[in-house]
Formats: sequence, structure tokens, C-alpha cells
Amino acid sequence: MGRKTFGWLFSLCFLGSVTAHAGSPVWAIHGDHNTVYLAGSVHLLKAGDSSLPAGFDRAYKGSKAIVMELAIDKIDPMATAQWMMENGMLKEGTTLRAEIGDERYSRVSKEAERLGIPMEAADMLQPWVLGLQLVEMQYMQLGFDPQQGVEQQLEHKAQADGKPISGLETMDEQLGVLQSMSKADQARFLDMTVTEMHDVAGETQSVVSAWRSGDAAKLAALLSDEYKSFPNLYRALVTERNKRWVPQIEQLLHGNQDVFVVVGALHLVGDGGLLELIRHDGFKPEQLN
Repeated sequence: MGRKTFGWLFSLCFLGSVTAHAGSPVWAIHGDHNTVYLAGSVHLLKAGDSSLPAGFDRAYKGSKAIVMELAIDKIDPMATAQWMMENGMLKEGTTLRAEIGDERYSRVSKEAERLGIPMEAADMLQPWVLGLQLVEMQYMQLGFDPQQGVEQQLEHKAQADGKPISGLETMDEQLGVLQSMSKADQARFLDMTVTEMHDVAGETQSVVSAWRSGDAAKLAALLSDEYKSFPNLYRALVTERNKRWVPQIEQLLHGNQDVFVVVGALHLVGDGGLLELIRHDGFKPEQLN
């Protein structure tokens, strides 16, 4: 995948734009009787750098309901853990070393040890699960916290204000995207994770800054690099999910109340991005300043 960019694809999913001017990572889409606000989110932020751009406050205050990728206030940790046990573990009699080979296993073991992940536990995991664990632990070491991410902040506000939260997909659907990757793509994901992990700090800070300032050109270029370097993964994580989400978003545009839709901002742009698909259907998203 693109140099030093794996982390934000999987863990941050930042904003890109089809326009060249700076602005807010929030768009307003007008239906016949309402407005749907569509925002690009950052799933993890640092505690000292967690304030949201002004467009988020405007969209939140103007909306009666919140829609996210997942209805995070309804996620059952026990059910998620059970799903991971059933779908994220290697089959009995299969080893991680056998799945990924000796050389790759040696590299992965060194990174797992550095991050405090016992290989006794890692040996039982599907390669895609271990890749996500490595990414998560790396971000934690860098000071990023999912509790400071956009969705968590909005969830706390919505619960306090009594605004309902719903999801565009279920946890099974979201995790199933990665679980369904071929063995070759899972191994490639693990390679990418280990190879690029040590460079992620500087790149992530650069992308966060671009997200805050609405530097669309820079972020769109990163998106293009990701697609070219790993198209199978990009299609599974972004394009195909966008196709499933667009009808739901457009259904909201036929309603009578204003709604705030928040998704990982990588979903907004590029070929098959939500903004492109929505424009194709005749709507005109307007970027908030």
C-alpha cells in the first residue's frame, strides 16, 4: 500500500475532496423537505488534539438524529467477542506460521513483541485480525485514543441530548469485509502493516492537519495512491460498502427531518466515493466552510 499510509486507511479513514478549496469536512445535501449533513470522520484522535472542526457543531445542532457506520451505542461487546472467536481464529490444527511462512512470521513476531502482544495468543489469530491488533497497539503507543475519535464524541453528546443513533451496517457486515479477504490479501495486509508501521507517526499527523484545514488536494492524492497500490482491499473496504450505503443516505433525503451522517472520510471521495455517487443521482452536496 502507499508509503506510510496504511494506518489511516484502516484506523483513521480521513477526508478527501473533489474540490480544491479549504473548508470543513462536512457537506450539506438538501432534499425536498430536509437537509442531510454528510461528514468525514477521524476514528481516533489524541486527547490534546481532539476538538472537532466547526462544521461538525453546526451539523449536529441542526439535526434530529445521527447516523454512523455502526450504531456504536448499541454494540454488544460480548456479541462482538463471540463473533471474533468464531470468525477471527485459525482453524484447529492450523498455525499462523504455516499460514504466512517462516520469514513473514519472524518479522511479525518482532513487531508483536515490541508492542506487547504475546505470540502465544497471536498464533491463534487470522492474519487480518493480527494486522488490526498491531495497528491498534501502534496507535495507542502514539497516544491516539478511540474514545477521543469523532464517533465517540458525537455518541456522548447524542446520548446526553436524547438524539437517536442508527447505523448503516452491522458489526457482522463491517468485520466480515476483512474476514472475507483471500489468504493472499490477508498476508499482504500483514506485510504492509509490519513494513510501514514505524513511519506512521509523521504521516498521520500530516493527514490530521490536512483533515482539519480541508486540504482536499493532499488527501485526494493519498486516496489515489491507496487505490493503485491495493485495489482489491480498497474495493472491499470502501467502494462496495459505499454502494450499500448510498440508497440508505438517499432514503434519508426523502424524509422530513434533518439528519447528520458520519462515516470514515475515506468513503467520501474518489471513484465510487459517496459524494460522486450522490451527485450522479442528481443531488448537490455543498461543502460547509
